[in-house]
Amino acid sequence: MNTKLLSGSLLPAVLLTTSLSSCTKQPVVPKQMNIIHIMTDDHAFQAISAYGHPLSQLAPTPNIDRLAQRGVLFRNAYVENSLSTPSRACLLTGLYSHQNGQTMLDNVLDTSVTFVPELLQEAGYQTGMIGKWHMLCEPRGFDEYKIFRNQGEYYNPGIKTADTNGEYVPEEGYATDLVTKHAIDFLEKRDPNKPFCLYVHHKAPHRNWMPDIKYLDLYEDIDFPVPSTFYDDYNHRGCAAKQQRMSIDKDMSMIFDLKLYGYDGSECKENLDPYGEDMLQRMTKEQREAWDAAYAKKNAWMLANIDKMSHEEIVRWKFQRYVKDYLRVIKSVDDSVGEILDYLEKNNLMDNTIIVYTSDQGFYMGEHGWFDKRFMYEESFRTPLIISYPGMKGGVESTTLVQNIDFAPTYLAAAGIEKPANMSGLSLIPVLQNNGQRPADWREYLYYHFYDHTAEHNVMRHDGVFNLRYKYIHFYDETGKEPGYDEFFDLQEDPSEMYNAINDVRYKEKVEELRKQLDKMRTDLKVEEF
Repeated sequence: MNTKLLSGSLLPAVLLTTSLSSCTKQPVVPKQMNIIHIMTDDHAFQAISAYGHPLSQLAPTPNIDRLAQRGVLFRNAYVENSLSTPSRACLLTGLYSHQNGQTMLDNVLDTSVTFVPELLQEAGYQTGMIGKWHMLCEPRGFDEYKIFRNQGEYYNPGIKTADTNGEYVPEEGYATDLVTKHAIDFLEKRDPNKPFCLYVHHKAPHRNWMPDIKYLDLYEDIDFPVPSTFYDDYNHRGCAAKQQRMSIDKDMSMIFDLKLYGYDGSECKENLDPYGEDMLQRMTKEQREAWDAAYAKKNAWMLANIDKMSHEEIVRWKFQRYVKDYLRVIKSVDDSVGEILDYLEKNNLMDNTIIVYTSDQGFYMGEHGWFDKRFMYEESFRTPLIISYPGMKGGVESTTLVQNIDFAPTYLAAAGIEKPANMSGLSLIPVLQNNGQRPADWREYLYYHFYDHTAEHNVMRHDGVFNLRYKYIHFYDETGKEPGYDEFFDLQEDPSEMYNAINDVRYKEKVEELRKQLDKMRTDLKVEEF
């Protein structure tokens, strides 16, 4: 059986119902499955109630939980580069960032690389991409696409299709609702005699967390718990944790992020981002009136009292405002998942459809005093992943070590397509067919690499390895002006990663073991920068 390499010739045909016995370690897939990949932007696992985090218990996600009840909830799902555009490139190619060329936000994916939807199209699939694209290349391999400009706008976003001549045409409505509407339209109009693969990519809950009008006051009376590491002083880690610019205290804008309109404090001009005003100006008269009324009411007390408040009181207020708006945005995403599940159930599509819910990376919800992502530390590195697979019992939790490079080979396996030889990820089908259990020959380590030091938030470049208990991270200065340094964590003893144990004599052998593993993975993967 010929295969299509990611930069090679096209696969001329695909076996529709034949066993994949010729493919090493591939399970039998009796029929091409439909595929729905639902991905949010910056959705922390802490904000999905199926994961049981205290934050989410006060703001439950019943529809995402429905998916967990009928599928597998992965406790150990991770990304290979915690940044939006590189993560999306991994999804589409099954390759690490240095292999597909998309190492940072603003560089361009290697144009010779083939997208998985192109392979699916050749196998007879109808393919669609709805929502956030956030890549500098044009969509390829999609019969239909409706994509946002750059990050997308929450209200009345510009949307580009194959028929808009490269223009982003504004469409009235809330972004999450529009993604849901167009996803269901795709399902309605598809050829029922063909399998489909649909990518449903929400803008939410990306910064600056603008809720739908109907949820502007949701959770207003709830006091969300501050994480135990919120006041971290970073004294037991290296300079990267100290020099970052993703602090809720110091780096979160009162106006752009927290909507404290009327505030005239000491913020720098650049923090009064005109992008925020543009987001407001996109609103219809009715939307803006409802928005202004809601925030005027919420802001009145704070504006009257901020000069009398202690620094700690102001920081805690910032945390509450941030978390509430973030979780309000998630509420709309949860509604969307419910609508899509309802449609699939009503139209008898559940029995042959694999449904994935994930995020492009994790996110900080105040842990270490932070928002955003980028670090190999747990809240950023780890991402939510829930998969419903036809025929499984559901309600299963898996501790299998998986990574976002695994989506591409999983979808190829679901379509009956052999994985190209140069694709780095592993198919999750064996895990799903065994109700979440780890296959005997599964990976023991993950490799991570963050390159985008020049981007906002000033997170130092680093790479590392992880094996579920131990994590080894190497931070480096790409200019060579500053010496690099290493960190080592035992997540069983130090789950919050507060203590760098690189020089702790108790871990001498483990440190050396993971250092050698990191060197090996760099060599095997042909990583040139570290």
